[in-house]
Amino acid sequence: MGSTYGDWLRQQRELAGLTQQQLADTAIMTRSHIAHIEAGRRIPSREDARRLDQALNTGNVLSSFLPQDDLAVVDYFEAARHLEQQATVLREYALSYVPGILQTEGYARAVLGAAYPPWSDGERDRHVVTRLERAKVLADPVTPELWALLDEAVLRRPIGGSEVMADQIMHIVRLGEAQRVRVHVVPLGRGAYPLLQGMLSLMWFEDQPPVAYSEAQSIGKVHDSPAVVERLQSAYALAMGEALPMVESLALMRATAKEYGHHD
Repeated sequence: MGSTYGDWLRQQRELAGLTQQQLADTAIMTRSHIAHIEAGRRIPSREDARRLDQALNTGNVLSSFLPQDDLAVVDYFEAARHLEQQATVLREYALSYVPGILQTEGYARAVLGAAYPPWSDGERDRHVVTRLERAKVLADPVTPELWALLDEAVLRRPIGGSEVMADQIMHIVRLGEAQRVRVHVVPLGRGAYPLLQGMLSLMWFEDQPPVAYSEAQSIGKVHDSPAVVERLQSAYALAMGEALPMVESLALMRATAKEYGHHD
């Protein structure tokens, strides 16, 4: 994601004889944000690019050659995965299936097993391991703070069969009851509401601007633009207003797991 852009920024910084911290101070940014741009994990906003141009005396080169906002990266989730691991606050919305960070092994295998073109067993195993590695951030009892907003359709589609679904739902219920995550379900009877177009992740960081990641069929996009991120945050808040309170959401999930055959 933007690695050529990041390489060019690093070259210009080094030609100017500046450290990342010195450039960050001049451009009114954080050092870690500069590091992520140079590593290709972030793309600066247009305002950031303008300040970088000023700090490096590069005219409007960094502003003019920003990667196009409508281009999706080939390995489209890779950049989002790196950001997810750095986030202090995560807000997930799922329309069709459980967010990857909350998936059990059995559920992940079933989801990845439906890929087209099909993967070999070895490829699927590698993707399952990667997905389970993402969940390890929840081993920390506090950070990241995670909210999961789930459409009820996520609970109703029997991915992997009844046993896998019961185990998956109860995994989320246990995290909710332990107050490690907040979970809210939007009932099917609510009709249309914001976010129905696809999945969404919102991320906040200790020392970087917030970002959003949206995904639909065969395309994913990390959004850095403050205006776009704010709009998606507002859409998430509106959708949350259509959801059941957490206690009722967990009760619905327990009842659904029981329908799949779970026994306390």
